[in-house]
Amino acid sequence: MSTLWLSGLRGRLPAGLRPYLEAGPLAALFLGISSGFTFAMIGATLTTRLAQDGISKGAVTAFALTFLAYNLKFLWAPIVDNVRLPVIGRFGQRRSWLWLVGVLAAAAVALLGIADPRESLYLVAIAAIAMGVAGATFDIVIDAYRIELLEPRQLGIGSGMSQYGWRVGAAAAGALALVVAARAGWTAAYLACAAFALPAMLVGVIMGEPARHHEPATPRGAVEALIAYFRPLTEFLERKGALVVLAFVLIHKIGDTLANLTLRLLFQDLGFTNDEVAFYDVGVGFVALLIGIFLGGILYSQLGMKRAVLASLILMAVSNLSFAALAAAGHTNVGMAAAVGFENFASGVGGVSVVAYLSALCNLRFTATQYALLSALASIAGRFLTGTTAGTMIDATGYMNFYLLTTLVALPGVVLFWFMIRSGLADLSIGSAGKEGPGSTKSSGGKNDRS
Repeated sequence: MSTLWLSGLRGRLPAGLRPYLEAGPLAALFLGISSGFTFAMIGATLTTRLAQDGISKGAVTAFALTFLAYNLKFLWAPIVDNVRLPVIGRFGQRRSWLWLVGVLAAAAVALLGIADPRESLYLVAIAAIAMGVAGATFDIVIDAYRIELLEPRQLGIGSGMSQYGWRVGAAAAGALALVVAARAGWTAAYLACAAFALPAMLVGVIMGEPARHHEPATPRGAVEALIAYFRPLTEFLERKGALVVLAFVLIHKIGDTLANLTLRLLFQDLGFTNDEVAFYDVGVGFVALLIGIFLGGILYSQLGMKRAVLASLILMAVSNLSFAALAAAGHTNVGMAAAVGFENFASGVGGVSVVAYLSALCNLRFTATQYALLSALASIAGRFLTGTTAGTMIDATGYMNFYLLTTLVALPGVVLFWFMIRSGLADLSIGSAGKEGPGSTKSSGGKNDRS
């Protein structure tokens, strides 16, 4: 009955909105909720708890190292692709890992809540590391399940819905933790938030094993196991133009990352108050991001993958100019609202198309490993440059010139993707995840590929 009601509702909507109520994108929304909450538990929530317990700023900021698990998750992603779990493995490779890691993530959250920073900061550190590894592994499984569940035509909408879910999960878990902690303490707060692992686990129950998943072959001996471990990388490198594609993945987000990770420094030096930052950067920015994600899904559906990605890259590069303008204008609330709104809108639009493209690059046999590797490459260069050179560059050139420079740094990614379109590499690089069906040779870009 509920399925018939949903189908009837979808039929009454405009054509551009109907894909948002399909089963795959709706499942991606709930998968995103569980993905977002784990990040929040070792992010702002843990920072707030440690600060309220009187832990030194140096010790608090050191906990940021737990996020390294998200950058290094590709190292153990092959285990998720290749190892069949005993007993529950009969329910399918993706579902069994989704349920196991969901339980481990909930347990890690509970452990983090039980550990008391005032009694043993060392135990809290162990629990935070466990939370980081469990959360990153949950991401590996969730991303693989999402990509294999969605049809190629749904990758854009599904990526947008996943990002909606991530934001909702992170914000809701963070807010719930603060509300419960104020009334019943931090242990109760973390135990309550552990329930956010359930949405993804229930998706596995309701949606079943993804139809496009390719079951792994059981390796015979250590040599075959070693070959299987590195096969996701060698398979990708065998594709025509693979190095060009990897270069694009590595550089396309540098300008955007450099700009975004230094914004709070700009706001501080321009004299914006905490209330102003909260309202404009968090409030206005969040609304603009949601609008961007929604319109990004429609743009992807209307333009197709290649043109949507190219338009998004241009939009994200241009958005950095808004912060150069704000730096030149100084303290102005209207300017801050416009800059933050434009940048978040561009990030929302770009996130849909680029995440969909990275998803389409994966081979369905190695989805977990290849997406973990690609997503790590997409952020590592920008984060490294921000941590090593951004502050020095700002001191040397000033904010306005720095943000102008981030715009220029974003242009090589735009040009490289344009070249990939013109040369056909944007089509040839697509993996089986971007094809119309399990046995089809038709890619979402319209040309054949080798997978």
